[in-house]
Amino acid sequence: MHARSRPRPLPALIAIALAGALGLAGCSSASPVSNAQASGAHPAATAPDPYAGVTVHADLPYAMADGAPLLLDLCVPRAATSSTTGPHAAVAPRPAIVEVHGGSWALGDKSGWRSLCEFMASRGFVTASIDYRLAPQHPFPAALDDLRSAVEWLRDPAQVSRFAIDPTRIGAFGGSAGGNLVSLLGTSGSGRLDAGSRVAAVAELSAPIDLTSRGRELPTFVPFVKRYLHCARLICPAARAASPQYQIDPTDPPFFVAHSTAERIPLSQATNFVAALRASAVPVSFVTVPGSRHATALLSPALLRQIVDFFRSNLATSAAGKVIAGGTAATSSARDGAAGDGTPTPPAGSTGIPSP
Repeated sequence: MHARSRPRPLPALIAIALAGALGLAGCSSASPVSNAQASGAHPAATAPDPYAGVTVHADLPYAMADGAPLLLDLCVPRAATSSTTGPHAAVAPRPAIVEVHGGSWALGDKSGWRSLCEFMASRGFVTASIDYRLAPQHPFPAALDDLRSAVEWLRDPAQVSRFAIDPTRIGAFGGSAGGNLVSLLGTSGSGRLDAGSRVAAVAELSAPIDLTSRGRELPTFVPFVKRYLHCARLICPAARAASPQYQIDPTDPPFFVAHSTAERIPLSQATNFVAALRASAVPVSFVTVPGSRHATALLSPALLRQIVDFFRSNLATSAAGKVIAGGTAATSSARDGAAGDGTPTPPAGSTGIPSP
Protein backbone atom coordinates (compact mmCIF):
# COMPACT_ATOMS: atom_id res chain seq x y z
CA MET A 1 0.00 0.00 0.00
CA HIS A 2 1.04 3.58 -0.42
CA ALA A 3 -0.11 6.66 1.44
CA ARG A 4 -2.55 8.86 -0.42
CA SER A 5 -3.12 12.49 0.38
CA ARG A 6 -6.61 13.58 1.28
CA PRO A 7 -8.38 14.89 -1.84
CA ARG A 8 -8.78 18.65 -1.97
CA PRO A 9 -12.21 20.13 -2.82
CA LEU A 10 -12.43 21.15 -6.47
CA PRO A 11 -12.63 24.89 -5.71
CA ALA A 12 -9.34 24.59 -3.80
CA LEU A 13 -7.67 22.74 -6.68
CA ILE A 14 -8.86 25.36 -9.15
CA ALA A 15 -7.70 28.17 -6.87
CA ILE A 16 -4.22 26.64 -6.60
CA ALA A 17 -3.93 26.27 -10.38
CA LEU A 18 -5.26 29.76 -11.03
CA ALA A 19 -2.88 31.25 -8.50
CA GLY A 20 0.03 29.66 -10.33
CA ALA A 21 -1.21 30.81 -13.71
CA LEU A 22 -1.73 34.35 -12.44
CA GLY A 23 1.93 34.96 -11.93
CA LEU A 24 3.87 32.69 -9.60
CA ALA A 25 6.37 32.15 -12.39
CA GLY A 26 7.19 35.84 -12.31
CA CYS A 27 7.80 36.05 -8.54
CA SER A 28 11.26 36.51 -7.08
CA SER A 29 12.72 34.02 -4.67
CA ALA A 30 12.67 36.49 -1.77
CA SER A 31 9.47 36.49 0.25
CA PRO A 32 7.31 39.66 0.45
CA VAL A 33 7.46 39.47 4.25
CA SER A 34 11.26 39.47 4.41
CA ASN A 35 11.45 42.31 1.88
CA ALA A 36 9.01 44.40 3.92
CA GLN A 37 10.92 43.77 7.13
CA ALA A 38 14.24 44.63 5.52
CA SER A 39 12.92 47.96 4.24
CA GLY A 40 11.06 48.82 7.42
CA ALA A 41 7.77 48.99 5.53
CA HIS A 42 4.57 47.58 6.91
CA PRO A 43 3.37 44.45 5.06
CA ALA A 44 0.22 44.90 3.01
CA ALA A 45 -2.98 44.07 4.85
CA THR A 46 -4.45 42.25 1.87
CA ALA A 47 -3.10 40.74 -1.32
CA PRO A 48 -4.00 42.49 -4.58
CA ASP A 49 -7.07 41.20 -6.34
CA PRO A 50 -5.82 39.04 -9.26
CA TYR A 51 -9.07 39.75 -11.11
CA ALA A 52 -9.00 43.53 -10.67
CA GLY A 53 -10.71 45.05 -13.67
CA VAL A 54 -12.95 42.03 -14.30
CA THR A 55 -16.65 42.82 -13.97
CA VAL A 56 -19.11 40.01 -13.23
CA HIS A 57 -22.70 40.41 -14.38
CA ALA A 58 -24.48 37.66 -12.44
CA ASP A 59 -27.72 35.89 -13.30
CA LEU A 60 -28.32 37.35 -16.75
CA PRO A 61 -31.21 35.59 -18.54
CA TYR A 62 -30.11 34.30 -21.93
CA ALA A 63 -33.18 32.27 -22.95
CA MET A 64 -36.54 30.99 -21.76
CA ALA A 65 -37.15 27.25 -21.51
CA ASP A 66 -40.21 25.49 -20.14
CA GLY A 67 -41.53 28.81 -18.89
CA ALA A 68 -38.44 29.65 -16.82
CA PRO A 69 -35.39 31.80 -17.58
CA LEU A 70 -32.00 30.23 -18.18
CA LEU A 71 -29.26 32.23 -16.47
CA LEU A 72 -25.58 32.88 -17.00
CA ASP A 73 -22.83 34.79 -15.24
CA LEU A 74 -20.91 37.01 -17.63
CA CYS A 75 -17.32 37.85 -16.72
CA VAL A 76 -16.16 40.87 -18.67
CA PRO A 77 -12.50 41.90 -19.00
CA ARG A 78 -11.04 45.31 -18.38
CA ALA A 79 -11.98 47.56 -21.28
CA ALA A 80 -9.34 47.92 -23.98
CA THR A 81 -9.92 50.81 -26.35
CA SER A 82 -9.54 50.60 -30.09
CA SER A 83 -7.09 52.67 -32.10
CA THR A 84 -9.61 55.52 -32.04
CA THR A 85 -8.62 58.09 -29.41
CA GLY A 86 -10.38 60.98 -27.72
CA PRO A 87 -13.92 61.27 -26.38
CA HIS A 88 -15.32 58.94 -29.04
CA ALA A 89 -12.91 56.07 -28.40
CA ALA A 90 -14.64 52.70 -28.57
CA VAL A 91 -13.91 49.51 -26.68
CA ALA A 92 -12.19 47.05 -28.99
CA PRO A 93 -14.42 44.00 -29.60
CA ARG A 94 -13.25 40.98 -27.61
CA PRO A 95 -13.62 37.24 -28.27
CA ALA A 96 -16.09 35.35 -26.10
CA ILE A 97 -16.16 31.90 -24.50
CA VAL A 98 -19.10 29.84 -23.25
CA GLU A 99 -18.14 27.77 -20.19
CA VAL A 100 -20.12 24.63 -19.36
CA HIS A 101 -19.96 22.86 -16.00
CA GLY A 102 -20.06 19.09 -15.52
CA GLY A 103 -22.12 16.90 -13.19
CA SER A 104 -23.26 13.87 -15.21
CA TRP A 105 -25.78 16.12 -17.02
CA ALA A 106 -27.82 15.98 -13.79
CA LEU A 107 -25.96 18.03 -11.17
CA GLY A 108 -24.13 21.31 -10.69
CA ASP A 109 -24.62 24.87 -11.83
CA LYS A 110 -22.72 27.82 -13.23
CA SER A 111 -21.19 28.73 -9.86
CA GLY A 112 -18.85 25.74 -10.12
CA TRP A 113 -16.94 27.47 -12.93
CA ARG A 114 -17.07 31.01 -11.51
CA SER A 115 -13.33 31.12 -10.72
CA LEU A 116 -12.51 29.95 -14.24
CA CYS A 117 -14.95 32.51 -15.64
CA GLU A 118 -13.10 35.32 -13.88
CA PHE A 119 -9.72 33.86 -14.80
CA MET A 120 -10.53 33.67 -18.51
CA ALA A 121 -11.92 37.22 -18.39
CA SER A 122 -8.65 38.35 -16.80
CA ARG A 123 -6.98 36.93 -19.92
CA GLY A 124 -9.14 39.07 -22.23
CA PHE A 125 -12.13 36.84 -23.04
CA VAL A 126 -15.74 37.84 -22.38
CA THR A 127 -16.70 34.62 -20.60
CA ALA A 128 -20.18 33.23 -19.95
CA SER A 129 -20.58 30.52 -17.30
CA ILE A 130 -24.02 29.09 -17.98
CA ASP A 131 -26.76 27.14 -16.30
CA TYR A 132 -28.51 24.60 -18.50
CA ARG A 133 -31.43 22.22 -18.07
CA LEU A 134 -30.55 19.02 -16.23
CA ALA A 135 -31.55 15.38 -16.58
CA PRO A 136 -33.58 13.36 -15.88
CA GLN A 137 -36.28 16.05 -15.92
CA HIS A 138 -34.81 17.44 -19.12
CA PRO A 139 -33.15 14.67 -21.18
CA PHE A 140 -31.11 15.09 -24.35
CA PRO A 141 -31.15 17.32 -26.36
CA ALA A 142 -32.36 19.98 -23.88
CA ALA A 143 -28.88 20.86 -22.58
CA LEU A 144 -27.43 21.08 -26.10
CA ASP A 145 -30.28 23.36 -27.14
CA ASP A 146 -29.43 25.59 -24.17
CA LEU A 147 -25.79 25.85 -25.23
CA ARG A 148 -26.90 26.87 -28.69
CA SER A 149 -29.14 29.53 -27.17
CA ALA A 150 -26.22 30.86 -25.12
CA VAL A 151 -24.03 31.24 -28.22
CA GLU A 152 -26.86 32.96 -30.07
CA TRP A 153 -27.36 35.30 -27.08
CA LEU A 154 -23.69 36.31 -27.23
CA ARG A 155 -24.11 37.03 -30.94
CA ASP A 156 -27.22 39.13 -30.43
CA PRO A 157 -26.50 42.74 -31.47
CA ALA A 158 -27.64 44.01 -28.07
CA GLN A 159 -25.03 41.93 -26.23
CA VAL A 160 -22.37 42.60 -28.86
CA SER A 161 -22.82 46.32 -28.30
CA ARG A 162 -23.24 46.24 -24.51
CA PHE A 163 -20.25 44.01 -23.76
CA ALA A 164 -17.98 44.74 -26.76
CA ILE A 165 -18.10 41.17 -28.09
CA ASP A 166 -16.78 40.14 -31.48
CA PRO A 167 -19.59 37.82 -32.66
CA THR A 168 -17.26 36.11 -35.13
CA ARG A 169 -14.86 34.96 -32.37
CA ILE A 170 -16.75 32.70 -29.97
CA GLY A 171 -15.38 29.53 -28.38
CA ALA A 172 -16.60 26.92 -25.88
CA PHE A 173 -14.93 25.32 -22.85
CA GLY A 174 -16.31 22.50 -20.68
CA GLY A 175 -15.38 19.60 -18.45
CA SER A 176 -16.78 16.09 -17.93
CA ALA A 177 -20.45 16.16 -19.03
CA GLY A 178 -19.84 19.80 -19.92
CA GLY A 179 -16.97 18.60 -22.10
CA ASN A 180 -19.35 16.27 -23.88
CA LEU A 181 -21.75 19.16 -24.46
CA VAL A 182 -19.18 21.62 -25.81
CA SER A 183 -17.74 18.88 -28.03
CA LEU A 184 -21.21 18.19 -29.37
CA LEU A 185 -21.74 21.92 -29.88
CA GLY A 186 -18.50 22.09 -31.84
CA THR A 187 -19.30 19.11 -34.04
CA SER A 188 -22.92 20.09 -34.68
CA GLY A 189 -23.72 21.66 -38.00
CA SER A 190 -21.28 22.38 -40.78
CA GLY A 191 -19.80 25.26 -42.69
CA ARG A 192 -19.08 28.76 -41.37
CA LEU A 193 -18.00 29.18 -37.76
CA ASP A 194 -19.28 32.72 -37.22
CA ALA A 195 -23.05 32.36 -37.47
CA GLY A 196 -25.96 30.86 -35.57
CA SER A 197 -24.71 28.60 -32.79
CA ARG A 198 -21.43 27.56 -34.43
CA VAL A 199 -18.23 28.18 -32.47
CA ALA A 200 -14.68 28.81 -33.65
CA ALA A 201 -12.75 26.80 -31.02
CA VAL A 202 -13.55 24.13 -28.40
CA ALA A 203 -11.59 23.04 -25.31
CA GLU A 204 -12.75 20.00 -23.33
CA LEU A 205 -11.53 18.25 -20.19
CA SER A 206 -12.24 14.57 -19.47
CA ALA A 207 -15.26 14.37 -21.74
CA PRO A 208 -17.32 11.19 -22.29
CA ILE A 209 -17.45 11.24 -26.08
CA ASP A 210 -19.03 7.94 -27.18
CA LEU A 211 -22.34 7.25 -25.40
CA THR A 212 -23.35 4.33 -27.61
CA SER A 213 -23.00 0.66 -26.72
CA ARG A 214 -19.45 0.93 -28.06
CA GLY A 215 -18.78 3.12 -25.06
CA ARG A 216 -19.49 0.37 -22.55
CA GLU A 217 -16.04 1.02 -21.17
CA LEU A 218 -17.87 3.60 -19.04
CA PRO A 219 -19.46 1.12 -16.58
CA THR A 220 -19.88 3.53 -13.67
CA PHE A 221 -21.18 6.19 -16.02
CA VAL A 222 -23.79 4.10 -17.84
CA PRO A 223 -26.69 4.75 -15.39
CA PHE A 224 -26.18 8.51 -15.77
CA VAL A 225 -25.97 8.18 -19.54
CA LYS A 226 -29.23 6.25 -19.75
CA ARG A 227 -31.05 8.80 -17.59
CA TYR A 228 -29.65 11.63 -19.67
CA LEU A 229 -30.68 9.94 -22.91
CA HIS A 230 -34.04 8.83 -21.46
CA CYS A 231 -33.30 5.34 -22.77
CA ALA A 232 -33.61 2.00 -21.02
CA ARG A 233 -30.60 0.74 -23.00
CA LEU A 234 -27.64 2.35 -24.71
CA ILE A 235 -28.82 0.94 -28.03
CA CYS A 236 -31.14 3.83 -28.89
CA PRO A 237 -31.07 6.60 -31.50
CA ALA A 238 -30.37 9.28 -28.89
CA ALA A 239 -27.09 7.62 -27.90
CA ARG A 240 -25.48 8.19 -31.28
CA ALA A 241 -26.95 11.67 -31.66
CA ALA A 242 -25.52 12.66 -28.25
CA SER A 243 -22.04 11.30 -29.06
CA PRO A 244 -19.61 13.83 -30.59
CA GLN A 245 -17.63 10.85 -31.90
CA TYR A 246 -20.17 10.42 -34.71
CA GLN A 247 -20.89 14.06 -35.59
CA ILE A 248 -17.48 15.13 -36.91
CA ASP A 249 -16.97 16.72 -40.32
CA PRO A 250 -14.04 18.62 -41.87
CA THR A 251 -15.63 22.04 -41.23
CA ASP A 252 -15.57 21.61 -37.45
CA PRO A 253 -13.49 24.08 -35.40
CA PRO A 254 -10.11 23.38 -33.79
CA PHE A 255 -10.25 21.28 -30.61
CA PHE A 256 -8.18 21.14 -27.44
CA VAL A 257 -8.60 17.78 -25.68
CA ALA A 258 -7.18 17.10 -22.20
CA HIS A 259 -7.53 13.82 -20.31
CA SER A 260 -5.74 12.04 -17.49
CA THR A 261 -4.29 8.60 -18.04
CA ALA A 262 -6.16 6.67 -15.32
CA GLU A 263 -9.34 8.57 -14.58
CA ARG A 264 -12.99 7.53 -14.37
CA ILE A 265 -13.60 8.32 -18.06
CA PRO A 266 -11.25 5.94 -19.89
CA LEU A 267 -8.46 7.53 -21.89
CA SER A 268 -9.68 5.67 -24.97
CA GLN A 269 -12.67 8.03 -25.09
CA ALA A 270 -10.21 10.84 -25.77
CA THR A 271 -7.81 8.95 -28.04
CA ASN A 272 -10.63 7.67 -30.26
CA PHE A 273 -12.10 11.17 -30.51
CA VAL A 274 -8.74 12.72 -31.37
CA ALA A 275 -8.16 10.05 -34.03
CA ALA A 276 -11.56 10.75 -35.58
CA LEU A 277 -10.96 14.51 -35.58
CA ARG A 278 -7.60 14.04 -37.26
CA ALA A 279 -9.09 11.63 -39.79
CA SER A 280 -11.43 14.44 -40.81
CA ALA A 281 -8.54 16.95 -40.93
CA VAL A 282 -9.87 18.91 -37.96
CA PRO A 283 -7.01 20.66 -36.10
CA VAL A 284 -6.63 19.20 -32.62
CA SER A 285 -4.29 19.61 -29.66
CA PHE A 286 -4.19 16.60 -27.33
CA VAL A 287 -2.77 16.74 -23.81
CA THR A 288 -2.51 13.77 -21.46
CA VAL A 289 -1.98 14.25 -17.73
CA PRO A 290 -0.55 11.42 -15.60
CA GLY A 291 -2.81 10.18 -12.82
CA SER A 292 -6.53 9.94 -12.17
CA ARG A 293 -7.71 13.51 -11.76
CA HIS A 294 -10.90 14.38 -13.60
CA ALA A 295 -12.13 17.50 -15.42
CA THR A 296 -11.28 20.73 -13.54
CA ALA A 297 -9.08 18.73 -11.15
CA LEU A 298 -6.70 18.34 -14.13
CA LEU A 299 -5.99 22.04 -14.18
CA SER A 300 -2.48 23.17 -13.37
CA PRO A 301 -0.73 26.44 -14.24
CA ALA A 302 0.85 24.73 -17.26
CA LEU A 303 -2.43 23.32 -18.54
CA LEU A 304 -4.22 26.63 -18.00
CA ARG A 305 -1.54 28.38 -20.04
CA GLN A 306 -2.02 25.86 -22.84
CA ILE A 307 -5.77 26.43 -22.84
CA VAL A 308 -5.38 30.21 -22.89
CA ASP A 309 -2.83 29.93 -25.71
CA PHE A 310 -5.18 27.64 -27.63
CA PHE A 311 -8.04 30.14 -27.45
CA ARG A 312 -5.73 33.05 -28.22
CA SER A 313 -4.43 31.29 -31.31
CA ASN A 314 -7.82 30.25 -32.61
CA LEU A 315 -9.86 33.30 -31.64
CA ALA A 316 -7.16 35.79 -32.61
CA THR A 317 -8.79 36.75 -35.86
CA SER A 318 -12.33 36.88 -37.12
CA ALA A 319 -13.94 33.59 -38.08
CA ALA A 320 -16.18 35.39 -40.59
CA GLY A 321 -16.63 33.05 -43.49
CA LYS A 322 -13.98 30.70 -42.12
CA VAL A 323 -14.33 27.02 -42.88
CA ILE A 324 -11.69 24.85 -41.24
CA ALA A 325 -9.79 22.66 -43.67
CA GLY A 326 -6.88 20.52 -42.60
CA GLY A 327 -4.21 20.61 -39.94
CA THR A 328 -3.34 18.55 -36.90
CA ALA A 329 -1.25 19.09 -33.83
CA ALA A 330 1.13 16.88 -31.98
CA THR A 331 0.18 15.20 -28.75
CA SER A 332 1.78 16.90 -25.78
CA SER A 333 2.05 16.67 -22.03
CA ALA A 334 0.68 19.28 -19.66
CA ARG A 335 3.97 19.12 -17.80
CA ASP A 336 5.95 20.73 -20.59
CA GLY A 337 4.07 24.03 -20.42
CA ALA A 338 4.06 24.40 -24.20
CA ALA A 339 1.05 25.24 -26.30
CA GLY A 340 -0.25 21.96 -27.65
CA ASP A 341 -1.04 23.33 -31.09
CA GLY A 342 2.39 24.85 -31.57
CA THR A 343 0.92 28.16 -32.73
CA PRO A 344 2.57 31.34 -31.41
CA THR A 345 0.48 33.61 -29.20
CA PRO A 346 -0.71 36.64 -31.22
CA PRO A 347 0.88 39.99 -30.34
CA ALA A 348 -0.86 41.86 -27.52
CA GLY A 349 -3.06 44.66 -28.80
CA SER A 350 -3.71 43.04 -32.17
CA THR A 351 -6.57 40.84 -31.02
CA GLY A 352 -8.26 42.53 -28.08
CA ILE A 353 -6.65 39.90 -25.83
CA PRO A 354 -4.05 41.22 -23.36
CA SER A 355 -0.89 39.31 -22.56
CA PRO A 356 -0.69 37.46 -19.21
